[in-house]
Amino acid sequence: MTSASITFIGGGNMATSLIGGLLAGGYDAHNFHVADPEAAKREALAQRFGVAVSDNNIMAAEDADVVVLAVKPQVLRTVAEALGEGLRTRPLLISIAAGVRTSSMLRWLDDAGWPLVRAMPNTPALIKCGMSGLFATADVSSEQRALAQAILDAAGRTQWVEDEGLMDAITAVSGSGPAYFFLFMEAMQAAAGKLGLDADAARTLVLQTALGAARMADESGEAPAELRRRVTSPGGTTESAVTVFQQGGLEALVSAAVEGALGRARALAQELDTD
Repeated sequence: MTSASITFIGGGNMATSLIGGLLAGGYDAHNFHVADPEAAKREALAQRFGVAVSDNNIMAAEDADVVVLAVKPQVLRTVAEALGEGLRTRPLLISIAAGVRTSSMLRWLDDAGWPLVRAMPNTPALIKCGMSGLFATADVSSEQRALAQAILDAAGRTQWVEDEGLMDAITAVSGSGPAYFFLFMEAMQAAAGKLGLDADAARTLVLQTALGAARMADESGEAPAELRRRVTSPGGTTESAVTVFQQGGLEALVSAAVEGALGRARALAQELDTD
């Protein structure tokens, strides 16, 4: 893995996070090349990481083993068509552009045999705590799958799916998911304020409680329902709060919200699937 050459097309936050994580994991900066049209981004990446930079996508990608497409979905077609026309080789492509299906990508590349991995990361990847869903086309080898996973693992954890249709579900659950938790924490902080706690105390109490609960669920291996049961004593304060949530239809509301995100993800994918 550490000998593969990796080109990032797009030098934004996600590329920066992945490069930083890979370097921290022992990767050599000389194996990276970043292409971005903004001179300020190129200069910042070169100074921070010591990687090669360019404003020419084709030149940056022509000798790469892997090309990570870290551009906005709206410009991905232009980038992909240029790569399809300009590259002599067929490196592994990893697209982290939200909502763009592999069928669209391959059509723009004008080469159905191009090995392509579609990734759906989320924003905690920026602090190396992300969750990325991954889907590989049939032309991706087992070695290339391992390489793609290693690259995305640099920003957190990964989960493969064998049905690309499930990428929209991943978008709805983990891609958009951080905002759901932020909203709940926002509401908790507001409630704490109404109880008389100052803003700093409310923030500390809520954020550490959320962090602790997530780590406990992760490290214990227990189902969230079981962990909730253990801390919900009959007739106690926790039971009183949980009862209010359940009587208010929390489970149904969460399900409806995720279904709404799923529907929008599918609609956006259709909008991006242009000829």
